Amino acid sequence: MGGYIIAIDQGTTSSRALVFAPDGHVVSIARHPVTQYYPRPGWVEHDPQELFATAARALSEAFEASGLSPADIEAVGITNQRETAILWDPVSGKSVYNAIVWQCRRTADICEALEKEGLGGYVKEKTGLLIDAYFSGTKFKWMLDNVDGLYERAAGGLLLGGTVDSWLIWNLTGRHVTDHSNASRTMLFDIKNLRWDDELCYALGVPRSILPEPVQNSEIYGRIKPGIPGLEALEGIPVCGSAGDQQAALFGQCCFDAGMTKNTYGTGCFAVMNTGGEILSSSSGLVSSVGWTVRGMTTYCLEGSVFNAGSAIQWLRDELGFFESSPQINDLAGSVPDTGGVYMVPAFTGLGAPYWDMDARGLICGITRGTGRAHIARAVLESIAFQTAMLIDAMEAGMSAPMKELRVDGGASASDFLMQFQADLLNIPVIRPSMVETTAAGAAYLAGLAAGVWADCRDLLRQRDTDRVFLPSMDESRRAAALNAWKDAVRRTLTK
Repeated sequence: MGGYIIAIDQGTTSSRALVFAPDGHVVSIARHPVTQYYPRPGWVEHDPQELFATAARALSEAFEASGLSPADIEAVGITNQRETAILWDPVSGKSVYNAIVWQCRRTADICEALEKEGLGGYVKEKTGLLIDAYFSGTKFKWMLDNVDGLYERAAGGLLLGGTVDSWLIWNLTGRHVTDHSNASRTMLFDIKNLRWDDELCYALGVPRSILPEPVQNSEIYGRIKPGIPGLEALEGIPVCGSAGDQQAALFGQCCFDAGMTKNTYGTGCFAVMNTGGEILSSSSGLVSSVGWTVRGMTTYCLEGSVFNAGSAIQWLRDELGFFESSPQINDLAGSVPDTGGVYMVPAFTGLGAPYWDMDARGLICGITRGTGRAHIARAVLESIAFQTAMLIDAMEAGMSAPMKELRVDGGASASDFLMQFQADLLNIPVIRPSMVETTAAGAAYLAGLAAGVWADCRDLLRQRDTDRVFLPSMDESRRAAALNAWKDAVRRTLTK
């Protein structure tokens, strides 16, 4: 048969693999959870060995479940949690410290010092980003500065580093590379010239020698090497597509034209707009990144990031025991007509765009004696839509015309309640595709283009189907009152 692609989706809470048919439908899925480590308040870590082991296991199991032969598999694509930083020994193949996850706030002091040095303007000009603990550069610096002997090993060429895409590709193929979309989230990458910036590497004390080679998002990086337990049947299959999860979702949503926007509802919430070949500078707390480079053409994007969205639902489930399964929040929230004036700001690890307050912390306000579990559950769901509305409002501030629609994906997009409330707040249609696995699809599409499964983006457009369009139904006065109350709740959490 041929023409099948396997996409690895290494996320914050799980590693998954999905087999895609040539027509774009999902043949099989395998998933393994990833352990979360919280060594101190505000710190978040993963075990890099577990990240690769779970990804490899999912890859093997998805292939086995598909019933296909190795000859049917044309390529493997990768998408990943971004900004998570890993350092490893190239001889032993082992990490030298736990991965510092994108959510981790331990480098806030480093960021403040860089701001005081006056680097903010240079960082934004070169990288499109703001100085924040969210991005990878200060995570590399922290490990090099705080783990005995690491800086000396790095300076001596005895250490490799990268984000999760680099770690996976290196383990699969032996090649040390990173795609342009992931590189652009490190705070060390010149997004105009598509290369590491020497001044930023020097300022952060990160030797260039540890950083991977930047490559396009759709090209052959290498082939699955022999000797990987469980992957014997896939040896020699090319790994030839890679993108950070949010850029992959934008590509998987077929947002190929400038101005098209998607929002992914996952652990965090990420609104990303295609800006074509132009790097847009935002004055509203948004950041610019490389969307993808395909066949020598680079597309840029404007992005706003919410640090805690689905994680707030998980908090209700795991820490407070409100329900046993996350989808149950919808029935609980729907059992009351409104939140009873309760608002939840899930700033567990600070606030992202458009506020960028690293020290803000979560808040539930408006509680009365009549407040019940259902009101808080509804407030948590609504908080996800409110945070997204702030991102879209910031995006529209730099646009010549209002946004026409929002394409959505991610786990929480399955909630009809949340999607309808989102459409009501934005006052535009919210479009959910039939296949919500758009992040993995983006990785598969990029790999498939490199492998020749699809000729160009027109082939991909023909595969897109819509599940449902949510149309706004909230009157303007109610919308304005809700947004004003939310903004008041946010002001109570801000520290600057």
